[in-house]
Order: sequence, then structure tokens, then C-alpha cells
Amino acid sequence: MPKFKMLAAACAATAVLALVTSVEPSPTSAQPAKTLKIIVPYTPGSGPDIISRLMGEQMQKAGGPTVVVENRPGGGMTIGTEAAARAEPDGNTLLLVANAFTVNMAVKRGNFTLANFEPICNLATTPMPLVVQSSAPWKTVQELVADAKANPGKITFASGGPATSLHVAIEVLRLATKIDINYVPYGGSGPAITALMGGHVQAVWADYPTVVSQLKSGTLRALVTTSPKRVAVLPGVPIMEETGITKYEAEIFYGLVAPAKTPPQAIKSLSDMLLAAMNTPEMKTKFEQQGLFPDGTCGAKFGTFLQNITADYEKITTAAGIKPN
Repeated sequence: MPKFKMLAAACAATAVLALVTSVEPSPTSAQPAKTLKIIVPYTPGSGPDIISRLMGEQMQKAGGPTVVVENRPGGGMTIGTEAAARAEPDGNTLLLVANAFTVNMAVKRGNFTLANFEPICNLATTPMPLVVQSSAPWKTVQELVADAKANPGKITFASGGPATSLHVAIEVLRLATKIDINYVPYGGSGPAITALMGGHVQAVWADYPTVVSQLKSGTLRALVTTSPKRVAVLPGVPIMEETGITKYEAEIFYGLVAPAKTPPQAIKSLSDMLLAAMNTPEMKTKFEQQGLFPDGTCGAKFGTFLQNITADYEKITTAAGIKPN
């Protein structure tokens, strides 16, 4: 080949190489994902599953990535959590977290800590009311406590699962009042409420979305919540501090985290998409229908929240003797 043709070919190859290098992302750059996977360590149809799918649908409608929800229940929510911790930190895999995520770390259940994740956003919260049948004789939590003291071992409380935030709330009440009660864990708040309606247990600490219809119809009565302040949808229900029993503040939360070392620019892009989806009138209506209240705490503030609630749960579970099962 003549020298000038060889030189032209070499220059062309160099130009092509330079063009490819300039447009290809580096392995650590935060490129928008075409598909975003949310690992949900809960069963399909559960609260965490519903909120993940609602958020995914809204992000897709706004031109975001295709969102795939992968349910990985089991092991007290540790199976899905550990799978997310092992995922590639490229911004394409997220984990839906709720109170069990922090309780598990408090009781050392599962092979993970907060260091395995990057906080993204707290999506929503919902109250945790203590409920009884409307036909029950107790109009206040103080009356229930007085009855439990007068009849040791006669009253049975229930919640969805042992070593959960709802179980912790029961233990907070028991420790503060020194009442002698029975505790029965169920596979979820739904089965616990079914047992309450059947008269098998006398009180259930539940998540609001599970009991909202029964509270509105008057089938169930809420005695107290552990919210920081009175909830607008439950205006006549006091918070724990107002009862004079103890000060305890906790709500169910639903948030998203990513595997540790996910690039900051990817975290920022994800939080921006989530906040945009949450602030649409459509999502606000859907949240309200599910008994959820938008939060929108993101980044370092969400990380601090997770640290604080984990520390609180560690103190309470230690005092109550709650251990991983």
C-alpha cells in the first residue's frame, strides 16, 4: 500500500477510536439506567410491594427507566436485603426498606449493616395504631392497661411477626407499664386483624393501611398511635406521650437505598426522579388511597434517620429481650 494511503488509514482509525472513547461512559459514570430493578424483601401485595410498583409506574410515565419489581421475601426480610447488598453498585438496583430493615440490624439478624448501603429517599410514612374491637370495653389505652394489671396474663396482644416495629411497640407499652400480657406473632397485620375480629386476641398493634377501612366503618377502635403528633385522619386518637404512659415516637416508613459505593451522581439522579414522581397530584392521590403520607427526606438526612431509628430499636429490643428468630 502506498505510504499516503497507509497514513490516511491510520488517521481514520485514530479518529474513530477517539470518537468511540469520547462517547462511551466510564465504568463509574452515572448514566441513566434503561431498566431499574427494585428488590422488595416482602411478598407481592404487601405495603412495600404496592408502593414500589406505584413509584415505578409513575417514573416510567415521566419518561424514566423501565422499573422491575423483584420480590425476594423470606428470612425475616434478610434474603432480599442481602441480595441487594451484593448487587453491582451501578445505580440500576435498589432495595425497598421499611422498619424491619432497621430492626434486623438492631437485633443482628442478617449479614448486613448500614455501611452496606447508600441512602436515597424516604418515600412515605404511615401511623401505627393500637386497635381493639369496637365492642371491646376499653375506650382508652389507659383502661386497657388497667384491665391488664387487674388480670395478669389474661389479655393477648398480637402483631404481624416477631421482632418487628409493631412487636417493638407492644414491648414499649409492656416495659413502661409492667403489665403481664400474652403476645402472639402472626405472618402479617392482616392475619393478626383476622384473629382480633374472631376474638382470638384482644388487641393488635397494626399499620394504618391494614386497618383504615375497619376504623372508618367503626368495626375497630384505635386507642393510641406512636406518631410524633396527632394524625389528621385519626384526630381523636392520642399519641403515646399524651397518655402519660411514656414518650415513644415511631411510624412505619418506606424508603429506598442502593448498594454501597453507588456513584453519588447516580444517587442524585435517582432521588430527583423519585421526588418528581412523589410530587405529582396523581401519586399524592394514590398514596392517600393506600393510607400513606409522602415524606421526601433524601440523602444524608435519610441516612441519619436510619442511624437514629436503628439505635432506638437496639435499646428497646435489648431491654425487652427480643432476639432474632
